[in-house]
Amino acid sequence: MADKVLPGVREEFATRAAGEAVPVIVKYRQVQVPERRAVVAGLADRYVYKNVPAVAMRVTAAGLSRLEEDPDVIAVWPDLPVHTMLDVSVPHIRVPEVWAESGRGAGVRVAVVDTGVDPNHPDLAGRIVATKGFASSSAADGNGHGTHVAGIIAGNGTASEGRYVGMASEALIYAAKVLRDDGSGSMSDVMAGVEWAVDQGAQVINLSLGSDEASDGTDPLSEMCDAAVAAGVVVCVAAGNAGPGAGTVGSPASARQVITVGATTDDDRIASFSSRGPTKDGRTKPDVCFPGVDIVACRASGTRMGTPVGEHYTQASGTSMATPHAAGVAALLLEANPSLTPAEVKARFQAAAVDLGLDANAQGAGRVDAYAALKAETPPPGPTPPPTPPPTPPSGCVTLPLQLLGLRLT
Repeated sequence: MADKVLPGVREEFATRAAGEAVPVIVKYRQVQVPERRAVVAGLADRYVYKNVPAVAMRVTAAGLSRLEEDPDVIAVWPDLPVHTMLDVSVPHIRVPEVWAESGRGAGVRVAVVDTGVDPNHPDLAGRIVATKGFASSSAADGNGHGTHVAGIIAGNGTASEGRYVGMASEALIYAAKVLRDDGSGSMSDVMAGVEWAVDQGAQVINLSLGSDEASDGTDPLSEMCDAAVAAGVVVCVAAGNAGPGAGTVGSPASARQVITVGATTDDDRIASFSSRGPTKDGRTKPDVCFPGVDIVACRASGTRMGTPVGEHYTQASGTSMATPHAAGVAALLLEANPSLTPAEVKARFQAAAVDLGLDANAQGAGRVDAYAALKAETPPPGPTPPPTPPPTPPSGCVTLPLQLLGLRLT
Protein backbone atom coordinates (compact mmCIF):
# COMPACT_ATOMS: atom_id res chain seq x y z
CA MET A 1 0.00 0.00 0.00
CA ALA A 2 1.33 3.42 -0.90
CA ASP A 3 2.46 5.71 1.88
CA LYS A 4 -0.28 8.12 2.98
CA VAL A 5 2.42 10.52 4.24
CA LEU A 6 3.37 12.67 1.26
CA PRO A 7 6.93 13.64 0.37
CA GLY A 8 8.34 16.42 2.49
CA VAL A 9 6.76 15.48 5.82
CA ARG A 10 9.28 12.89 7.00
CA GLU A 11 12.13 14.94 5.56
CA GLU A 12 11.05 17.88 7.72
CA PHE A 13 11.51 15.83 10.91
CA ALA A 14 15.13 15.25 9.94
CA THR A 15 15.74 19.02 10.20
CA ARG A 16 14.12 19.37 13.64
CA ALA A 17 15.22 18.59 17.16
CA ALA A 18 13.97 15.37 18.73
CA GLY A 19 10.37 15.76 19.87
CA GLU A 20 9.80 18.98 17.90
CA ALA A 21 6.50 19.27 16.02
CA VAL A 22 6.17 20.10 12.31
CA PRO A 23 3.20 21.68 10.47
CA VAL A 24 1.06 19.43 8.26
CA ILE A 25 -2.37 19.36 6.66
CA VAL A 26 -4.31 16.15 7.19
CA LYS A 27 -7.04 15.00 4.82
CA TYR A 28 -9.76 12.74 6.20
CA ARG A 29 -12.43 10.67 4.56
CA GLN A 30 -15.50 12.72 3.68
CA VAL A 31 -17.52 10.95 6.34
CA GLN A 32 -15.07 11.67 9.12
CA VAL A 33 -13.85 15.11 10.17
CA PRO A 34 -12.70 14.42 13.71
CA GLU A 35 -12.92 17.04 16.41
CA ARG A 36 -10.85 15.06 18.86
CA ARG A 37 -7.43 15.84 17.40
CA ALA A 38 -6.46 18.65 19.77
CA VAL A 39 -6.59 16.35 22.78
CA VAL A 40 -4.55 13.52 21.28
CA ALA A 41 -0.93 13.41 22.42
CA GLY A 42 1.47 14.56 19.73
CA LEU A 43 -1.17 16.41 17.69
CA ALA A 44 -2.03 20.10 18.05
CA ASP A 45 -4.72 21.63 15.83
CA ARG A 46 -4.23 25.00 14.10
CA TYR A 47 -7.34 25.01 11.90
CA VAL A 48 -10.21 22.55 11.70
CA TYR A 49 -11.74 23.39 8.32
CA LYS A 50 -15.48 23.20 7.77
CA ASN A 51 -15.67 23.26 3.99
CA VAL A 52 -13.27 20.39 3.33
CA PRO A 53 -12.50 17.34 5.49
CA ALA A 54 -9.09 18.56 6.57
CA VAL A 55 -7.24 19.77 9.64
CA ALA A 56 -4.08 21.88 9.76
CA MET A 57 -2.00 20.80 12.74
CA ARG A 58 1.44 20.42 14.21
CA VAL A 59 2.57 16.87 14.83
CA THR A 60 5.45 15.19 16.56
CA ALA A 61 7.01 12.01 15.19
CA ALA A 62 4.83 10.04 17.59
CA GLY A 63 1.76 11.97 16.43
CA LEU A 64 2.61 11.20 12.81
CA SER A 65 2.64 7.50 13.64
CA ARG A 66 -0.86 7.86 15.13
CA LEU A 67 -2.07 9.53 11.95
CA GLU A 68 -0.61 6.72 9.83
CA GLU A 69 -2.49 4.18 11.94
CA ASP A 70 -5.79 6.09 11.79
CA PRO A 71 -7.98 4.46 9.12
CA ASP A 72 -9.89 7.74 8.66
CA VAL A 73 -6.77 9.58 7.49
CA ILE A 74 -6.39 9.69 3.70
CA ALA A 75 -3.23 11.76 3.40
CA VAL A 76 -0.79 13.88 5.38
CA TRP A 77 0.46 16.83 3.31
CA PRO A 78 3.34 19.14 4.20
CA ASP A 79 2.10 22.62 5.10
CA LEU A 80 4.50 24.25 2.68
CA PRO A 81 5.36 27.94 2.54
CA VAL A 82 3.67 30.50 0.32
CA HIS A 83 5.51 33.46 -1.17
CA THR A 84 4.87 36.66 -3.09
CA MET A 85 5.50 36.48 -6.76
CA LEU A 86 -6.28 50.65 -15.51
CA ASP A 87 -6.66 53.46 -17.22
CA VAL A 88 -6.09 51.50 -20.45
CA SER A 89 -7.40 48.08 -19.44
CA VAL A 90 -10.81 49.31 -18.24
CA PRO A 91 -12.00 50.65 -21.61
CA HIS A 92 -10.19 47.88 -23.47
CA ILE A 93 -12.54 45.25 -22.02
CA ARG A 94 -15.56 47.60 -22.30
CA VAL A 95 -16.22 48.07 -18.60
CA PRO A 96 -17.47 51.69 -19.02
CA GLU A 97 -20.37 50.38 -21.13
CA VAL A 98 -21.30 48.10 -18.23
CA TRP A 99 -21.19 51.04 -15.81
CA ALA A 100 -23.44 53.10 -18.05
CA GLU A 101 -26.06 50.40 -18.38
CA SER A 102 -25.93 48.47 -15.14
CA GLY A 103 -23.82 50.06 -12.41
CA ARG A 104 -20.50 49.76 -10.65
CA GLY A 105 -20.94 46.73 -8.45
CA ALA A 106 -22.74 48.50 -5.62
CA GLY A 107 -22.92 46.35 -2.51
CA VAL A 108 -21.38 43.23 -4.05
CA ARG A 109 -19.08 41.55 -1.51
CA VAL A 110 -15.59 40.74 -2.83
CA ALA A 111 -12.90 39.07 -0.71
CA VAL A 112 -9.22 39.75 -1.37
CA VAL A 113 -7.20 36.85 0.05
CA ASP A 114 -3.71 38.29 -0.15
CA THR A 115 -1.23 40.42 1.85
CA GLY A 116 -3.96 42.56 3.41
CA VAL A 117 -5.41 45.87 2.24
CA ASP A 118 -4.60 49.46 3.22
CA PRO A 119 -7.90 50.66 4.77
CA ASN A 120 -6.84 54.32 4.52
CA HIS A 121 -6.22 54.43 0.79
CA PRO A 122 -8.45 57.20 -0.62
CA ASP A 123 -9.74 54.92 -3.39
CA LEU A 124 -10.90 52.22 -0.95
CA ALA A 125 -11.70 54.06 2.27
CA GLY A 126 -15.15 53.41 3.66
CA ARG A 127 -15.76 50.24 1.66
CA ILE A 128 -13.55 47.78 3.52
CA VAL A 129 -16.19 45.98 5.54
CA ALA A 130 -14.20 43.33 7.40
CA THR A 131 -10.59 42.28 7.79
CA LYS A 132 -8.89 39.27 9.32
CA GLY A 133 -5.24 38.49 9.89
CA PHE A 134 -4.16 34.88 9.49
CA ALA A 135 -0.46 35.36 8.81
CA SER A 136 -0.27 38.07 11.49
CA SER A 137 -2.44 39.65 14.14
CA SER A 138 -3.75 42.36 11.81
CA ALA A 139 -4.77 42.65 8.17
CA ALA A 140 -2.64 45.74 7.47
CA ASP A 141 -0.80 45.57 4.14
CA GLY A 142 2.91 46.17 4.58
CA ASN A 143 3.70 44.53 1.23
CA GLY A 144 1.43 46.37 -1.21
CA HIS A 145 0.29 43.46 -3.35
CA GLY A 146 -3.13 43.05 -1.75
CA THR A 147 -3.91 46.77 -1.92
CA HIS A 148 -2.96 46.85 -5.61
CA VAL A 149 -5.26 43.88 -6.27
CA ALA A 150 -8.09 45.52 -4.31
CA GLY A 151 -7.62 48.70 -6.33
CA ILE A 152 -8.00 46.85 -9.63
CA ILE A 153 -11.19 45.29 -8.32
CA ALA A 154 -12.79 48.25 -6.60
CA GLY A 155 -10.68 51.41 -6.55
CA ASN A 156 -12.81 54.51 -7.23
CA GLY A 157 -10.05 56.78 -8.53
CA THR A 158 -10.43 59.44 -5.83
CA ALA A 159 -6.68 60.07 -5.53
CA SER A 160 -6.22 60.30 -9.31
CA GLU A 161 -9.22 62.49 -10.09
CA GLY A 162 -10.92 59.53 -11.73
CA ARG A 163 -8.07 58.29 -13.90
CA TYR A 164 -7.28 54.98 -12.19
CA VAL A 165 -10.70 53.44 -11.53
CA GLY A 166 -11.17 49.75 -10.84
CA MET A 167 -13.70 47.39 -12.36
CA ALA A 168 -16.38 47.62 -9.67
CA SER A 169 -15.76 50.88 -7.84
CA GLU A 170 -18.78 50.57 -5.55
CA ALA A 171 -18.15 46.99 -4.44
CA LEU A 172 -17.44 46.12 -0.80
CA ILE A 173 -14.07 44.66 0.15
CA TYR A 174 -13.32 41.89 2.66
CA ALA A 175 -9.59 41.51 3.29
CA ALA A 176 -7.94 38.32 4.53
CA LYS A 177 -4.23 38.72 5.22
CA VAL A 178 -2.79 35.27 4.55
CA LEU A 179 0.80 36.37 3.86
CA ARG A 180 3.16 38.32 6.07
CA ASP A 181 4.62 41.64 4.99
CA ASP A 182 7.67 39.90 3.54
CA GLY A 183 5.30 38.05 1.21
CA SER A 184 5.65 34.65 2.86
CA GLY A 185 3.14 32.46 4.65
CA SER A 186 1.65 28.98 4.66
CA MET A 187 -0.86 27.05 2.61
CA SER A 188 -2.97 26.42 5.72
CA ASP A 189 -3.39 30.17 6.25
CA VAL A 190 -4.55 30.62 2.65
CA MET A 191 -7.10 27.85 3.15
CA ALA A 192 -8.29 29.49 6.36
CA GLY A 193 -8.61 32.82 4.56
CA VAL A 194 -10.77 31.27 1.85
CA GLU A 195 -12.99 29.63 4.44
CA TRP A 196 -13.31 32.92 6.37
CA ALA A 197 -14.35 34.71 3.18
CA VAL A 198 -17.10 32.14 2.59
CA ASP A 199 -18.29 32.54 6.19
CA GLN A 200 -18.38 36.34 5.72
CA GLY A 201 -20.81 35.94 2.85
CA ALA A 202 -18.39 36.92 0.09
CA GLN A 203 -19.91 36.61 -3.38
CA VAL A 204 -16.53 36.73 -5.12
CA ILE A 205 -13.08 35.65 -3.88
CA ASN A 206 -9.85 36.81 -5.54
CA LEU A 207 -6.74 34.63 -5.19
CA SER A 208 -3.77 36.23 -6.91
CA LEU A 209 -1.37 33.52 -5.78
CA GLY A 210 -0.27 30.15 -7.01
CA SER A 211 2.48 27.62 -7.61
CA ASP A 212 4.57 27.08 -10.72
CA GLU A 213 4.58 23.29 -10.67
CA ALA A 214 1.81 21.53 -12.61
CA SER A 215 -1.01 20.25 -10.42
CA ASP A 216 -3.92 17.85 -10.87
CA GLY A 217 -6.24 19.85 -8.59
CA THR A 218 -6.41 17.31 -5.77
CA ASP A 219 -4.26 19.22 -3.27
CA PRO A 220 -6.01 20.62 -0.16
CA LEU A 221 -5.99 24.26 -1.31
CA SER A 222 -7.53 23.44 -4.69
CA GLU A 223 -10.19 21.39 -2.94
CA MET A 224 -10.91 24.27 -0.55
CA CYS A 225 -11.40 26.59 -3.53
CA ASP A 226 -13.74 24.13 -5.24
CA ALA A 227 -15.67 23.84 -1.96
CA ALA A 228 -16.09 27.63 -1.94
CA VAL A 229 -17.54 27.47 -5.45
CA ALA A 230 -19.88 24.71 -4.32
CA ALA A 231 -21.02 27.09 -1.56
CA GLY A 232 -22.05 29.61 -4.24
CA VAL A 233 -18.98 31.86 -4.39
CA VAL A 234 -17.28 32.92 -7.64
CA VAL A 235 -13.57 32.15 -7.12
CA CYS A 236 -11.06 33.81 -9.47
CA VAL A 237 -7.52 32.42 -9.39
CA ALA A 238 -4.32 33.56 -11.11
CA ALA A 239 -3.00 31.04 -13.63
CA GLY A 240 0.58 31.82 -12.60
CA ASN A 241 3.64 33.51 -14.02
CA ALA A 242 5.60 30.41 -15.06
CA GLY A 243 4.97 30.65 -18.83
CA PRO A 244 5.48 30.38 -21.68
CA GLY A 245 6.11 26.65 -21.28
CA ALA A 246 3.27 24.13 -21.32
CA GLY A 247 2.07 22.41 -18.17
CA THR A 248 2.90 25.34 -15.87
CA VAL A 249 -0.50 25.89 -14.22
CA GLY A 250 -0.20 24.97 -10.55
CA SER A 251 -2.30 25.08 -7.40
CA PRO A 252 -4.92 26.44 -6.81
CA ALA A 253 -5.33 27.51 -10.45
CA SER A 254 -5.74 23.84 -11.34
CA ALA A 255 -8.91 23.57 -9.24
CA ARG A 256 -11.79 22.35 -11.37
CA GLN A 257 -14.57 24.80 -10.58
CA VAL A 258 -12.70 28.10 -10.20
CA ILE A 259 -12.17 30.68 -12.95
CA THR A 260 -8.49 30.41 -13.81
CA VAL A 261 -7.19 33.64 -15.33
CA GLY A 262 -4.30 34.19 -17.72
CA ALA A 263 -2.81 37.58 -18.60
CA THR A 264 -2.91 39.57 -21.85
CA THR A 265 -1.30 42.77 -23.07
CA ASP A 266 -3.20 45.86 -24.19
CA ASP A 267 -2.91 44.71 -27.80
CA ASP A 268 -4.46 41.31 -26.99
CA ARG A 269 -1.36 39.19 -26.94
CA ILE A 270 -0.82 36.57 -24.28
CA ALA A 271 1.79 37.80 -21.83
CA SER A 272 4.92 35.69 -22.15
CA PHE A 273 4.95 35.00 -18.40
CA SER A 274 1.32 33.80 -18.27
CA SER A 275 1.23 30.12 -17.30
CA ARG A 276 -0.05 27.58 -19.79
CA GLY A 277 -1.96 24.35 -19.41
CA PRO A 278 -2.76 21.58 -19.49
CA THR A 279 -3.10 20.63 -15.84
CA LYS A 280 -1.23 17.58 -14.63
CA ASP A 281 -4.31 15.44 -15.26
CA GLY A 282 -4.78 16.80 -18.78
CA ARG A 283 -7.50 19.46 -18.38
CA THR A 284 -7.41 22.74 -20.31
CA LYS A 285 -6.40 25.80 -18.30
CA PRO A 286 -6.58 28.79 -18.06
CA ASP A 287 -10.30 29.30 -18.52
CA VAL A 288 -10.09 32.91 -19.80
CA CYS A 289 -7.69 35.85 -19.95
CA PHE A 290 -7.81 39.49 -18.84
CA PRO A 291 -5.31 42.37 -19.11
CA GLY A 292 -2.36 41.93 -16.77
CA VAL A 293 0.58 43.97 -18.11
CA ASP A 294 1.62 47.41 -16.77
CA ILE A 295 -1.52 47.87 -14.69
CA VAL A 296 -1.61 51.02 -12.54
CA ALA A 297 -3.70 50.71 -9.37
CA CYS A 298 -3.64 51.48 -5.65
CA ARG A 299 -0.37 51.65 -3.71
CA ALA A 300 -0.42 50.84 0.00
CA SER A 301 1.06 53.53 2.20
CA GLY A 302 4.77 53.05 2.81
CA THR A 303 5.22 50.22 0.29
CA ARG A 304 7.15 49.99 -2.97
CA MET A 305 5.65 46.92 -4.66
CA GLY A 306 5.88 47.34 -8.43
CA THR A 307 6.91 50.70 -9.91
CA PRO A 308 5.43 53.54 -7.85
CA VAL A 309 3.40 56.13 -9.77
CA GLY A 310 3.17 58.94 -7.25
CA GLU A 311 2.07 58.58 -3.65
CA HIS A 312 -1.12 56.58 -4.14
CA TYR A 313 -0.52 54.32 -7.15
CA THR A 314 1.92 51.75 -8.47
CA GLN A 315 2.33 49.84 -11.72
CA ALA A 316 2.75 46.07 -11.87
CA SER A 317 2.38 43.13 -14.25
CA GLY A 318 1.34 39.52 -13.70
CA THR A 319 -1.58 37.17 -13.69
CA SER A 320 -2.02 38.66 -10.21
CA MET A 321 -3.17 41.82 -12.00
CA ALA A 322 -5.32 39.98 -14.56
CA THR A 323 -7.25 38.06 -11.90
CA PRO A 324 -8.78 41.08 -10.10
CA HIS A 325 -10.04 42.28 -13.48
CA ALA A 326 -12.00 39.03 -13.57
CA ALA A 327 -13.17 39.37 -9.96
CA GLY A 328 -14.33 42.93 -10.56
CA VAL A 329 -16.24 42.06 -13.72
CA ALA A 330 -17.83 39.15 -11.85
CA ALA A 331 -19.03 41.68 -9.27
CA LEU A 332 -20.57 43.79 -12.05
CA LEU A 333 -22.44 40.76 -13.40
CA LEU A 334 -23.69 39.86 -9.93
CA GLU A 335 -24.97 43.39 -9.35
CA ALA A 336 -26.93 43.17 -12.59
CA ASN A 337 -28.15 39.63 -11.92
CA PRO A 338 -27.66 38.46 -8.31
CA SER A 339 -29.09 35.03 -9.10
CA LEU A 340 -26.16 34.05 -11.32
CA THR A 341 -24.34 30.97 -10.08
CA PRO A 342 -20.55 30.64 -10.19
CA ALA A 343 -20.90 28.22 -13.10
CA GLU A 344 -23.06 30.73 -14.97
CA VAL A 345 -20.59 33.55 -14.41
CA LYS A 346 -17.81 31.32 -15.71
CA ALA A 347 -19.92 30.30 -18.71
CA ARG A 348 -20.72 33.95 -19.52
CA PHE A 349 -17.03 34.83 -19.36
CA GLN A 350 -16.18 32.04 -21.76
CA ALA A 351 -19.05 32.83 -24.13
CA ALA A 352 -18.10 36.53 -24.19
CA ALA A 353 -14.38 35.99 -24.71
CA VAL A 354 -12.60 37.37 -27.76
CA ASP A 355 -10.84 34.47 -29.46
CA LEU A 356 -7.19 35.45 -29.88
CA GLY A 357 -6.53 32.57 -32.24
CA LEU A 358 -4.21 30.77 -29.85
CA ASP A 359 -4.11 27.36 -28.29
CA ALA A 360 -6.73 26.94 -25.57
CA ASN A 361 -4.02 26.10 -23.05
CA ALA A 362 -2.58 29.57 -23.59
CA GLN A 363 -5.73 31.71 -23.83
CA GLY A 364 -8.54 29.55 -22.50
CA ALA A 365 -11.66 30.77 -24.29
CA GLY A 366 -9.91 34.10 -24.96
CA ARG A 367 -9.84 37.63 -23.52
CA VAL A 368 -13.15 38.50 -21.88
CA ASP A 369 -15.33 41.39 -23.12
CA ALA A 370 -17.14 42.64 -20.00
CA TYR A 371 -20.04 44.26 -21.85
CA ALA A 372 -20.61 41.19 -23.99
CA ALA A 373 -20.68 39.13 -20.79
CA LEU A 374 -23.32 41.46 -19.35
CA LYS A 375 -25.52 41.32 -22.45
CA ALA A 376 -25.12 37.64 -23.20
CA GLU A 377 -27.81 35.14 -22.46
CA THR A 378 -26.38 32.80 -19.91
CA PRO A 379 -25.23 29.79 -21.92
CA PRO A 380 -25.54 26.34 -20.47
CA PRO A 381 -22.27 25.56 -18.70
CA GLY A 382 -20.04 22.95 -20.25
CA PRO A 383 -19.95 19.44 -18.89
CA THR A 384 -18.90 19.36 -15.27
CA PRO A 385 -15.60 17.54 -14.82
CA PRO A 386 -16.21 14.31 -12.93
CA PRO A 387 -15.33 14.56 -9.27
CA THR A 388 -12.02 13.08 -8.31
CA PRO A 389 -12.65 10.19 -5.92
CA PRO A 390 -10.73 10.48 -2.66
CA PRO A 391 -7.59 8.36 -3.03
CA THR A 392 -7.06 5.62 -0.50
CA PRO A 393 -4.24 6.53 -0.02
CA PRO A 394 -3.77 9.07 -2.81
CA SER A 395 -2.31 7.32 -5.81
CA GLY A 396 -0.46 9.77 -8.01
CA CYS A 397 -0.25 12.43 -5.33
CA VAL A 398 2.69 10.82 -3.58
CA THR A 399 4.94 11.54 -6.55
CA LEU A 400 4.31 15.30 -6.51
CA PRO A 401 7.47 17.34 -6.01
CA LEU A 402 7.94 19.09 -2.70
CA GLN A 403 7.59 22.53 -4.23
CA LEU A 404 4.12 21.84 -5.70
CA LEU A 405 2.38 23.76 -2.95
CA GLY A 406 5.15 26.23 -2.34
CA LEU A 407 2.96 29.14 -3.40
CA ARG A 408 3.81 32.66 -4.40
CA LEU A 409 1.85 35.67 -5.45
CA THR A 410 1.69 35.70 -9.22
